Amino acid sequence: MWDAASCLSWQGNWYRIDVAFLRQTMASNPYFPLAVLFVAALGFGLAPLGLAWAWARLFSPAKPNAIKNAIYECGLESRGDAWVQFRSAYYLYAIIFLIFDVEAVFLLPFAVAFTGLGVGACVAMLIFVLLLVEGLAWAWAKGVLTWA
Repeated sequence: MWDAASCLSWQGNWYRIDVAFLRQTMASNPYFPLAVLFVAALGFGLAPLGLAWAWARLFSPAKPNAIKNAIYECGLESRGDAWVQFRSAYYLYAIIFLIFDVEAVFLLPFAVAFTGLGVGACVAMLIFVLLLVEGLAWAWAKGVLTWA
């Protein structure tokens, strides 16, 4: 079991790291390097957040007042409700576009390696394309592709 007391020893006014103990710990536990990398990743992610928080607490104390809490975006007071309804057809249109865009991503490697592929790969890609054509026909029949 690793603990700081067995790894560090006080030498006058500084600590001495027991390298032999660290090597033995790393050799006995295969997950030790993974744990070190995990702690380092957490440190790299949390250290900037902690520094930003400390900087904000030290150098920018909160002093709310009427001027600081005033509306600042575009300099205009907002009127009415901020909620605007969008037609869901626009989102559906975008999703259909993404589906066929991803289809192109899958078709490109197939087209590059077409001559080296067997019959099974060609049949699998034919089924893939036919399913996408079926989806296109369904969207067309439902009127999803009409932009109005």
